[in-house]
Amino acid sequence: KLTPPGGSYSSDTDRHCVLQLQDAFSRGLLKPGLNVVLEGPKKTVNDVNGLKQCLAEFKRDLEWVERLDVTLGPVPESSDPQPTPQNKDQKAVNPEDDFQREMSFYRQAQAAVLAVLPRLHQLKVPTKRPTDYFAEMAKSDQQMQKIRQKLQTKQAAMEKSEKAKQLRALRKYGKKVQTEVLQKRQQEKKHMMNAIKKYQKGFSDKLDFLEGDQKSVPQGTKAAAKAQQMKKGPSAKRRYKNQKFGFGGKKKGSKWNTRESHDDVSSFRAKTAHAKGPKRPGKKGANVSVCKAHKKLRKAAWAGPASLVLKHTELPGGALRGQ
Repeated sequence: KLTPPGGSYSSDTDRHCVLQLQDAFSRGLLKPGLNVVLEGPKKTVNDVNGLKQCLAEFKRDLEWVERLDVTLGPVPESSDPQPTPQNKDQKAVNPEDDFQREMSFYRQAQAAVLAVLPRLHQLKVPTKRPTDYFAEMAKSDQQMQKIRQKLQTKQAAMEKSEKAKQLRALRKYGKKVQTEVLQKRQQEKKHMMNAIKKYQKGFSDKLDFLEGDQKSVPQGTKAAAKAQQMKKGPSAKRRYKNQKFGFGGKKKGSKWNTRESHDDVSSFRAKTAHAKGPKRPGKKGANVSVCKAHKKLRKAAWAGPASLVLKHTELPGGALRGQ
């Protein structure tokens, strides 16, 4: 027997539910586990009279110009034949197809425009905006000012970026021109140095390279000039060097001894070789005596006054000798 926790029922409904559960338990209809009461399907109510009453409450009897409402189907396509029930079923719009759905909206709006425009013209309602028409902005002046500032900032940034691009392009072009100028100068310098070397070596006696704009000489012309110079003979510089240094020959080992030079002792002087020649008298002995006297004086000074028993004799050179 089922009893509530408090020992009594709060209402007749609870008592009735408990009795139903007891009856089901006695029949064996209850099974172990969670028992849920299943509710039946909700019944839909189509209250037509109530809907009409609500519509009549907020409906207003206004003229069509104030309402501008039309109910039309889509405009038939020019290639379609006369619409029939079968064609309507075949031409049904698939709501899952975006293109067909949008085209149906477009054709329906087109049909509404074609039907409404003549009617508006009959009622003398203007359908075009005049040239001096000014519409009121939906946004406030502050919002439009913010938008204007943002657009100006964006435009300034774009102009700055364009200027930076132009400067980079100009720098690249200037660097390219500078590189070309430096290469041209190096080439001209190289040609001038080559011309100077040729002039110094006597291959050419022209000084046209000093005037600048030295043009490169073809290889054939160089060979012809060299052959012509060889025919003329050595240049003035070569002749001067030959006169000063000789005409070639062996230069290395010219100061080496030979058998004849080794046996030749005619220039030998014994006194000069062994330092037995005349000397300056008294110079070396006087210096040695002075040094010895100074050493003895230092030793006596360190030993004390009692040890200063020295006899000094005067040397011929004026030096003192201690004894």
